[in-house]
Amino acid sequence: MDVKAYGTPAADQPLAPLNISRRAVGAHDVQIEILYCGICHSDLHQARSEWAGTVYPCVPGHEIVGRVAAVGNHVTHHKEGDLVGVGCIVDSCQHCAECDDGLENYCDGMIGTYNAPTPDAPGHTLGGYSQQLVVHERYVLKITHPEDQLAAVAPLLCAGITTYSPLRHWGAGPGKKVGVVGIGGLGHMGIKLAHAMGAHVVAFTTSESKRNDAKALGADEVVVSRNPGEMADHAKSFDFILNTVAAPHDLDAFLTLLKRDGTMTLVGAPATPHPSPNVFNLIMKRRGLAGSMIGGIPETQEMLDFCAEHGITADIEMIRADQIETAYERMLKGDVKYRFVMDIATM
Repeated sequence: MDVKAYGTPAADQPLAPLNISRRAVGAHDVQIEILYCGICHSDLHQARSEWAGTVYPCVPGHEIVGRVAAVGNHVTHHKEGDLVGVGCIVDSCQHCAECDDGLENYCDGMIGTYNAPTPDAPGHTLGGYSQQLVVHERYVLKITHPEDQLAAVAPLLCAGITTYSPLRHWGAGPGKKVGVVGIGGLGHMGIKLAHAMGAHVVAFTTSESKRNDAKALGADEVVVSRNPGEMADHAKSFDFILNTVAAPHDLDAFLTLLKRDGTMTLVGAPATPHPSPNVFNLIMKRRGLAGSMIGGIPETQEMLDFCAEHGITADIEMIRADQIETAYERMLKGDVKYRFVMDIATM
């Protein structure tokens, strides 16, 4: 089936309209009419070949929400008309230890929603900047938010689960002091989620102008990280720090804020490496420096249900499909609060 999409034929070409094909609906497949797709910084990295291995044509998009248009005859969990989402994963091997544990995101055979090998034409997956998608039912998520919040739910499929998973894994909750570094697409979700989990939340920003914004999102305190006095006031006090910054920066400034046995987890993916941290800052207090990547399908469903229960969505700015290049340029400047979402009806 041919559908309209927005993508690019090369790293140095702008995203523009193109036609793509989607496979026929198989026995375990769900066909989704895409209504909205969030714009993630990863989309820009991939489309412009800032990460190695981009194959073209590239159609980005992995924060997808829409309505079920058709289901295969063996599909049991979804029916026509359901509101559903698809995140960063559309397939995996389904039989390794990671898949058995519901951690498909760590499967060596994980198939990403775009730029991953697939038997479907053109030989690699094409993402959510498109009118339709056909996905195995295992990777389709139920959405229980009110329908009028659907556009603002879209970024939960990447930004939401990317921050929810480490907060859950490292035990954010009542009695825990949690830092969130960076107040962008990921960070604003981290603040909302850590607050809803009951933690004492401290937001870190390089910009004094974001102080009130961070408090409005749910931060109990805000630290301007360029102010040495403000940073020193929090030395050796955090149980957990979620670092969402996707640009190389000094990790030691934050590692020294962890208490003994505290952990800082990186979820931002910079195009070039961070400066190497000082090992003594880890050794002296048995601190941990860790990483986390999105989440498995069961945990992503758990996150969506948690957000519906607590009334959490992303703060978004809606764009038309033909505004995507402008949105990319604004995203590079940090000029969005806090996530662009494409209205697929404008395609």
